This record gives sequence, C-alpha cells and structure tokens, in this order.
Amino acid sequence: MWADPQQCLVGFKVLGSLECWVGDDRLRLGGPLQERVLATLLLEAGRVVPVARLVEAAWEDEPPGTAAHQVRKIVADLRRRLPSGAELILTDGPGYRTAVEADQLDLSLFGIRLDRAREAVAAGLPANAVDQLRAALDLWRGPALDGHGTPVIQAAATALEERRLTATEQLFALRLDLGEAAELVGDLRQVTQEHPLRETLRGQLILALYRAGRQAEALEEYGRVRELLAEELGIDPGAELTALHQAILQGSPGLAAPPKPAGEDPRPGEVRRLGPAPSSIPYDLADFTGRDDELRRLLALAGRAADQGTRIIAIDGMGGSGKTALTVHAAHRLSGRYPDGRLYIDLHGFTPQQSPLTPGEALDVLLRILGLPGDQIPDDLLSRTALWRVVTAGRRLLILLDNASDAEQVRSLLPASADCLVLITSRVRLVDLDGVESMSLGVMSAADSVALVDRTLGGGRVAADPAAADELVRLCGGLPLALRISTARLRNRPLWTVRHLVDRLTDQTRTLTELSAGERSVAASLRLSYRAMEPEPRASFRLLGLHPGGDLDVHTAAALLGVRAVEADDLLELLLDAHLLEQQEVGRYSFHDLVRSFAHGLRGPDTEAPDASAVRGLLDYYVLAVEAACELLFPGRPSHGIDLPVSSVQLPPLADAGAALAWFQREHRNLLAAVRLAAQAGLHWHAAYLPRGLGNYLRLQGCPDEGHEVGQIAVAAARQAGDRPLLRISLMNLAVAFWPLGRMQEGIACLNEAREVAVEIGDRQGEAGCLSRLGVFHNSLGEYTEGLSLLQQALPLHRESAHSREEAATLVSISSVTALLGRYPEAAEAARGALELHRQMGEPDNGALALINLARAHLGLGESDAALAALGEALDLQQRLGGSANTGLVLAWLAETHHRLGRLTAAYDFGLRALDLIWASGFTAWKAAAENILGRIQQTRAEYILAQERHGHALRLAEQIGSRIEAAYALDGLAAAAKALGDPERARVHQERADQLFDGMGIPEEIRHPAGLGCQ
Repeated sequence: MWADPQQCLVGFKVLGSLECWVGDDRLRLGGPLQERVLATLLLEAGRVVPVARLVEAAWEDEPPGTAAHQVRKIVADLRRRLPSGAELILTDGPGYRTAVEADQLDLSLFGIRLDRAREAVAAGLPANAVDQLRAALDLWRGPALDGHGTPVIQAAATALEERRLTATEQLFALRLDLGEAAELVGDLRQVTQEHPLRETLRGQLILALYRAGRQAEALEEYGRVRELLAEELGIDPGAELTALHQAILQGSPGLAAPPKPAGEDPRPGEVRRLGPAPSSIPYDLADFTGRDDELRRLLALAGRAADQGTRIIAIDGMGGSGKTALTVHAAHRLSGRYPDGRLYIDLHGFTPQQSPLTPGEALDVLLRILGLPGDQIPDDLLSRTALWRVVTAGRRLLILLDNASDAEQVRSLLPASADCLVLITSRVRLVDLDGVESMSLGVMSAADSVALVDRTLGGGRVAADPAAADELVRLCGGLPLALRISTARLRNRPLWTVRHLVDRLTDQTRTLTELSAGERSVAASLRLSYRAMEPEPRASFRLLGLHPGGDLDVHTAAALLGVRAVEADDLLELLLDAHLLEQQEVGRYSFHDLVRSFAHGLRGPDTEAPDASAVRGLLDYYVLAVEAACELLFPGRPSHGIDLPVSSVQLPPLADAGAALAWFQREHRNLLAAVRLAAQAGLHWHAAYLPRGLGNYLRLQGCPDEGHEVGQIAVAAARQAGDRPLLRISLMNLAVAFWPLGRMQEGIACLNEAREVAVEIGDRQGEAGCLSRLGVFHNSLGEYTEGLSLLQQALPLHRESAHSREEAATLVSISSVTALLGRYPEAAEAARGALELHRQMGEPDNGALALINLARAHLGLGESDAALAALGEALDLQQRLGGSANTGLVLAWLAETHHRLGRLTAAYDFGLRALDLIWASGFTAWKAAAENILGRIQQTRAEYILAQERHGHALRLAEQIGSRIEAAYALDGLAAAAKALGDPERARVHQERADQLFDGMGIPEEIRHPAGLGCQ
C-alpha cells in the first residue's frame, strides 16, 4: 500500500481489485459503474479524462443515451463519498482529472519504485535497485483491476500486467548479476508456470539452474520450452535462448556467476592512490527532503560518459533555493564512483562580510587537500594551474566548487582528467563557461515543501493544523532556506503554533524580518545577490518591484524603467541570470514573492520621486496599450474627445484582433492590478479611464465580478477627480457590469445618473448611449414596452452622431426584444442591420449576438435551416473570440433549435455544454435560460423529475435577479412537469402564475410555450 496509511486522507489500490481506503477503513463504492469510472480516472491520474472516454470505460455494451449525464452524476456522488472528494476529482476542460498524491495510489508508488530502481542501476548500485524492484512488486495483490473488465479497462490492465512482468524480469536479472542462483530457481519456476511463453524468464531459469550446478535440469528446461513453442506457436526458441543453450553445451566460461567484489584494485592505466583518498565533502543532511526530480536529473547528468574532457555540471538558483544541500546530497550518492578523492571548497562568491576566493587561493586549498605540502605549491596562478592539472591527470575525482561568483573564478580550477566530475553551485548562470551542463534550481513543489516542514518540525505540529502548514509553505514560496528558518523558529519556540507564525508572516511589512534565525536570514541572502550587481541593475531591480501584477514583459518593464525595449530586455535577462527574476515562459518575467518583498523594502525617502514617476509611466503605457488593443477588438468605439497620455514607450506589436485578444489574455491580471494601483496611488484619471477599455475585454470574456470591481473604482476615481465627462463614461460602464450579475435596479440607477450628467454637459452621444442601455435593462426586467421605446429613441441619436458601433448594438437589442414578442420580421430586419454594420466595421464582438437573434427570428418564421446556419456562423465566430458566456449562449440556442426540430440527442448534448460554459461565467440570466432550455428538452425525453429540478432552479435564479421572462418560462415548465407527474393542482397553480407574468409582459399566447414549436 503506502508508507503510512494514517497520514493519507484517502488511498486507492488498483494493482489488484479496485479498493478505496480511508485510514484503515475500506470504503464501499456505489456499484460497478462508479467503480469503473473511478478506476479509469485513477489509471490516468493527473491527466484529463474526457467524459466520452469515461462513458466508453463504464459500459460494456452500447451505452444509453443518458450515459454522459450519468457519468456526471457518478462523479458528483464520488465527490460526496470520498473525503475531500471535490479536491480529489477536478472538472477540467472536456472531462475530469484526479489530483492524487503519489502516496495515495499504489500505481503511482509502483512507478516511483521502478524509477528509483533505474536510478540505482545508473548509479552503479544494483543491490539498491533490487530492493526498489522488490518493493514495487510487493504492491501487487493479483491481476490489475480484477473484476472491472470493460474493454477499455481490460486494455489498461493488460498494459499494467506487462509492466509487472518486465519489472519481474529486471529483478531476476539483477539478482543473477549479484551472484544469486540456487535461491532463484523456485521463484523462477513459479513465474514461468504462470507465463510459460516468456522466453526471457525461461532463459533466466535455465541460467540459474546451470549456475546452481544443475546442468542436466537446465538442458531439460530448454527442451521443454522448445517443444512448447513449437506446439503453441509453431516457432523455434529465439536467438538469445538458443545461444544460451549452445553456451551450456560448450561449457562457456562466460556463464559463470560474477565474482564478489574483492577490493578496489586500480584498473589498467589508472593512477594508484598512495594512502587514503581525501574527502572534504560536507555532511549530508539527515533530513534532506524532496527534490526527487532534480536529484534524478543531476545523477543522470553525472552518469553520462564525457566524450572528451571533464564532466562539468553547474547548478544555479536564487539564494536560499537549496543548491548546496542538493549538490552535497548528490555528491554522497556518487562518491563510490570516485575512489581517488571527493574534494569540496566554498568559493565564497556570495558570503556575508567575506570577499570571494581568488582562483589562486582556491587552488592552494585544493592542492593541500590532495596532500601536497605548502612548500611544493607555487606562488603564481599560472604555475598553480599547471600543477593542479598534472596532479589531477589520470585520477577519478569528484570536485564540488560551491558558491561560485562567476565563470572566471572557476575556470582555472577545472581538472584535466576525463574521469573527473566537477559540480559547481552559483547564484548566477555561468553562461561564459564552455563545455558545462547547466541545471537551474527553482523553488520546491508544495508537496515537497510540506514534507520538509513536517520532517524538520516533527512532533505532530503539522498534523495539528495542516491548513496552517499549507499557508506557511505558500508564504515561504517553496524556498528551502525560508522553510528551514521557519521550522527552526518553531522548534525553538515550543509554545508557538504553526498558525501563530503564519499570522506573523502574513504582515508583509515584517515577512522578511520573521524569516531570520541566528546568522541565517532570507533578506541577508537576497541582499548579497543584490549588492553583487552594478548600480544600474540594482536601480532597475528596485523599480521593477513596483509592478503590481504577477509577471511582466519587455514592454511593461521598459515603461517602468523609462528606457527602450531593447535596453529593458538586457536588464531583465541580467536579473534572470542573477536569479532575482524568474521566467515561467519565454518573454514573461516574475518575482518570487519573497524577492518582491525584499525589493519593496529597498524603498526610502530618496526613492519616492523616481517611484512615482515610474508608476505614472507604467499606467500611461497600460492606457495606451489597452486603447491600441481595443481599436482592433472593438473598432468604432466612440472616443468621447478625451486626451490620452503622450508617451515614447514602444507598445507591444498588435497586428490584428487575434493578437490584441492574446495580449489582453496575457495581461488580464496585470491590468486589474494596475487599476487597483492607480486608485491606491491617487492617480484618479488613470483609475477612471483604464477600466473603460478593460471593461470591454472583461465583458467579452465573461468576467462580471472583475468588471464590477473596476467599474466601481472608476466611478469613485472620476468623482474624486471632478471629471464630469469621465464620470458619465464610468457610470455607464459600471451599469453594464451590473447586468450579468442580475443587479438590474442598480444598473438603472447608474444609467439615470449618467444620463443626467450627459444632459448637463451637452453630451448627445453619451445621452444616446444611456438610452440604449436603459432599454436593455428594462427589457431584462420584462418591461418590454418601455425598453423597446427607449431603444427606438436612442437609434436616431446614434445615427445622428454617426457612431456605427452604438447603432449596431442598439439594433441587436431591438432584434432581441422583438423576437421575444413574436414580431419575427422586425427582429430579422434589425438583426441583419446590426450584422451588416458589424461586418463593415470588422467588429466581431456583438456580431455573434446579432447572429443569435437572426437565428431566433428564422426559427420563429419556421426557417430552421437558416437558423442553424446563423448559429453555426455565430459559434465559429465566438470560438475564435473566446469567452465562455457568449459561447454558452450560442450553444443554448443550438440546443433550443435542435429540440424544436425533434433532434433530442443533439439538443441535450448542446444544452449540457451550454450550461457548463455559462455556469462558469457568472451570467445569472443566461444560467436561468440554459436551465429552462434543458428542462424543456428533458420533458420531451419524458424525464419529468429531472425537468422539474431544472425549471425549479431556473425559477430561483430568475426571481433572484428579477427576470420575469425566465421566471415565466420556468413556471410554464413546472406546470407541464407537474401535469405529467399526475399533480394537476400544482400544475394549475404554476400555470396561473406563468400566465400572469406573460400577460404583464405582453407575450403573445402562441409563443409562450417554446417546447410546442415544431416539436412533437
């Protein structure tokens, strides 16, 4: 199973019959379908398994039409049954993904054991590899997933069984290489009886018999397998088995068991050591934890044979990342390969109050470690270097050069022997060192970090509050130095809880102060890297720390620093090489949280003016970049005559709408942070204007909560600035942000105030915009007469101002309400007008909405093919634009259209996809609409109880936001479901309430029941 079941919240076994354990208790699952779904997710642990594949795995024969829905219900039930099930089984894209730790799943442990066995073989430790393989095979309790055999699961089980047999063969091969023979015969006979056609196992049995002095039995075994292969497969034994047979007949000496190692006699041509081999490698940490992947890679690099010259590996990373601990740990693992000595020297490249060693000083130390007396060591660097190369020639040495300042410091310390291994650690990337294998060390994973805290702290303090331990790991940012300092402070203060330290660290003004213990300090470590740089990079580092977001690119850095993009690029790369910046993807740079705190701590009175200028430069850049992106994504936006900042900073290259959208997606979080920064810094104009363009993008992507946040900031900033035109714009944008949240009355209040401001300042264009949006809000409340009137008042004003985009948006709204009222020719005319304007402008945003309304009109006119064509075009357009809410709306109307055409399978599939996308967006009105559409589809499928649930949920959502039309549709659906379920009284009550709402909104009788249009 796993190392300690008591520490696992929930564990799974698949190497045998499927079992789920909570501590020591086995958890029963809800039948074979649930077991098969869970088994399939566990077989692909950490990877997304599409719903379609889960359907295929769950049903042996033809799956039912409701299979996808049943899978979703199964997953929901598993999440309820399993402890922390919502965290174990995650929804991800088109399916689900299990997030299990390695020690929760025996299959993962099996893979880890196999990996460690391979590492041990590569490191020349066969006995260790045998232990790992035995531990791996001990995890098996029978055939994989026994009893869960659909074809999909059987195929996976077959693949696992092959891995098991391969591991078994590897184990026997290693034991044979270690000199075992007679003790293997029994085990080999049992396995070959289970798998009689595996020639590798047969060969191992024959060899074990021969080495055990049982030559006749070995030859008999060969005869048996030859006959079996001929009878079963009509073939002769393979080349390896045949060669083994011949070698036995000839008594080949190569078949003898390998002798036990008798000592360390030198190889031919190898320098014999005189006296004991020196070893100055520091002690290995007894509680070294984590870094398995990094250690594996380092050992693999060290295990490669050097083609020419010395094998050199440089490990770089930020201060406190654990470079030395990892490298020393690896050196101890590798020490057996280097019998002539293991040398260590601290070059003091980044040591407090100490200058880096010169190459000459370092060579003096190394030569003395090798046993040379001081009077034989020359004084000059050239002679010392020559002597070093002579002394190391022909020797097998492991040399660890720790804490190097740069390539120049270590170049003279490299030995001449191809049999030597040099490990170098440094805070900077040694890009100037030729022939080096580089390995950059990042922060530790969250799992490794928690394990380190638990192991170094002990005493059950992590188990007492695991959430606090997770928060401590987050605050330390996976930095081993910070984690070890934290645990040291807790060990020295037994009355402190982990939560108490977390609370102290949460105060960002004292985070780095808390992360110090004795002579060790995160701040001191970072300060050494900072001071090692020239003045210009130091100033740049401090200014870049002002950036409020998670990452930045070259153009953003140039805006902050007030330099050209090419200069910013050089500075960013220099800071990256010094590990004061990180890079998760090409062209994007970020700060480790503790490094950012350190940068903030460098501010003082003399930096206030440069800081303020840098922040203004950054916000000017973001305003101009957002405007440039919006011109491509939303062409035809009114300018409102507002003067924009003048800046010489180069903007990002935005060739088309696709590039603009990609830029917005990369900068999404940064732009939100920039708006907040502007408000905090008292830069009211930026705080008010930046949300204008950003709000358009947030609406496109379906981010209503963020749109509401920046809208509120903008209104407050415009009021503080006393800027009436900007206040009118900000109020309109805030109102639009209220709409997807269903807060209609608040939106109307904002628009009425914005309209008053527009009239006050004589802004006809702004007044028209307010009228259009007021029309939309009244329509959303089911006040269609008033809403349509407002839209019709706004339309000539937009035409008068020649603002095509506003005119098109107004036509989209008119087409929507007229379609709802059954005035389909008017709806089609308005939608076509809007679509033509959008195409003329090259503006795709509201084009998809126009196409949806055109499809609604076609559907009402009985033109189903035209409706499907319009929706297909809308889906293609929206998928290029992104944004889950709008895409979900298109899918919802595809579901409605297919339903009315009687295509229930397609309708149901589109409806589920629509609901998934809309639900993630937060658009409450559209959630209610999608639930109603799915409810109507399920009524036609005679799934009346499910339909009742859908309509009930839709009713609650609609009443929450005051959407009378969706409330009416929900009540109409509830009435139909109640009638079908034999409850006429409830059906009557629901229908009366629905008809009252329909009458109040003026909805014609003939279109009140969408399920009846064209659907039998």
